[in-house]
Amino acid sequence: MRLLHTSDWHLGRSFHGVGMLDAQRGIIDQLVEFVREQSVDVVLIAGDVYDRALPGLDVVKLLDDALVGITGAGAKVVLTSGNHDSAIRLGFASRLLERGGVHLRTRIEDLDSPVLFSLGEQGAQAVSAEAPTGAEESGPLLAVYGIPYLEPRLVAGKLEAAANHFDVTEAALQRIRTDLATRNGSATVHAVVLAHTFASGGISSDSERELSIGGLGAVPLDLFEGFAYTALGHLHGRQELAPNVRYSGSPLAYSFSEARHRKGAWLVDIGPDGATDVSEVLWRAPRELAVLRGRLAELLESPEHAWAETAYCQVTLTDPVRPPQAMERLRARFPDTLVLGFEPEGRTEKGKASYSSRLAEAQDDLGVCCGFLDHVRGRSADVRETAVLREALEAVRLEGAEL
Repeated sequence: MRLLHTSDWHLGRSFHGVGMLDAQRGIIDQLVEFVREQSVDVVLIAGDVYDRALPGLDVVKLLDDALVGITGAGAKVVLTSGNHDSAIRLGFASRLLERGGVHLRTRIEDLDSPVLFSLGEQGAQAVSAEAPTGAEESGPLLAVYGIPYLEPRLVAGKLEAAANHFDVTEAALQRIRTDLATRNGSATVHAVVLAHTFASGGISSDSERELSIGGLGAVPLDLFEGFAYTALGHLHGRQELAPNVRYSGSPLAYSFSEARHRKGAWLVDIGPDGATDVSEVLWRAPRELAVLRGRLAELLESPEHAWAETAYCQVTLTDPVRPPQAMERLRARFPDTLVLGFEPEGRTEKGKASYSSRLAEAQDDLGVCCGFLDHVRGRSADVRETAVLREALEAVRLEGAEL
């Protein structure tokens, strides 16, 4: 059976103020075409389908189009909720959607209610999850379990566990293992688990929402031992933690820290004996990301940066003195410069006086204004600028005297 592991679509997200719905639609089109061409049986979506709990109407429609496209291409869908989703809203009409091949696992009550598929030669044939009745005729089964994002404070009571990520995840997996043990009777049942969590050893990026303070949200990798495959969601970089435990990552970059990521998914083939073969799938990004650093003149003139002229750009200028109209000048060459920062060469932390200390040293209002300019751009006001500031302050003083 052929599975496609994906997650963290974050439908409706923007990138530094730029809407991404069209880009996300393009990725979904690629995914649907891949499902059709590669005869994928089941698409696994491991949480954070939406970027927010209350998605807009156009965002909901995009998910609707995606599910229709995937099922129309011949695949089933198993989908869990993430920390960005509203589990209740995402899980609406789950029993009805199941008739169309879309299986939602967003509730604690469904942890030990897997989606069962026959591992025969007829593709992804779903069978009743009540019990492996008729399994002798259908052969080995694949049980796909979905673990939605578990907020410890909200689910600890239901799971009879302590309110921390380790204990609630361990309790959820124990329910799954108990159910799996009851199914491995007359038929062999192999298990795939979807989980939206932060597993130890994963590499994070700037675009993920932290699950807890101080890294305490990380759960140990050995909790997932014994399953044919564990499809993780939450971290946006596609990565392998173990041969059968992986993050698919997000299908698009959602921060400049992901500029070097190879965005895609994992294609997982599972045989009747439970053996897995995993290969990478790459998506074509609509825009490249460029992280540029240097002096303004060099960035504007160097031919080596020509490729970035059509990319979304994050630029850090290292000029000793902040150049005037820096953003406007950069956008003349790099129209989609979205982030601009300044890290002047030669300025040490010791030499950077705080603004409060500059205020304390100022002798008069003019000194305060000139100190502000020096603080934000790295050079003092010149003669012309000082004259303009003096004139403005004098005008304010005279206006105040007239009142």
